[in-house]
Amino acid sequence: MKKIKWIIIAIPLILLLIFSLTYIPHKVMSVDTSNVSKVAVFDGNTGYDIEITDETDINYIINNLNEVTFQKGKPSVGYMGYSFRTTIFDKKGKTIKELIINSNDTIRYKGFFYTSVDNLIDYDYIEQLVRK
Repeated sequence: MKKIKWIIIAIPLILLLIFSLTYIPHKVMSVDTSNVSKVAVFDGNTGYDIEITDETDINYIINNLNEVTFQKGKPSVGYMGYSFRTTIFDKKGKTIKELIINSNDTIRYKGFFYTSVDNLIDYDYIEQLVRK
């Protein structure tokens, strides 16, 4: 009987601990630039979209996103509008990563807002590419 009691207490505590660990700041991106064929960006402000295939631009964007550590925040469910819906494709044309860049320090990823805790996203660089 005591064993069952401990299991009933332990399972919710373990689940709570696992969920809490998702809020520790971490890197959202760890993409190898040599495996990326293109980056598709849709500008939610203007409706323009672009496929970035230039290797220099791809390397800059991916390396910039790889360097940023993010803190998970509140859920993004129900929020409308965004700046840059970004999709990264591998050499085979498969999607590697999808995220929404809202500003130089905020993204939406897998249903949550994430805020940078160290480096900033080069939002202006992406904006210049999209608005060429």
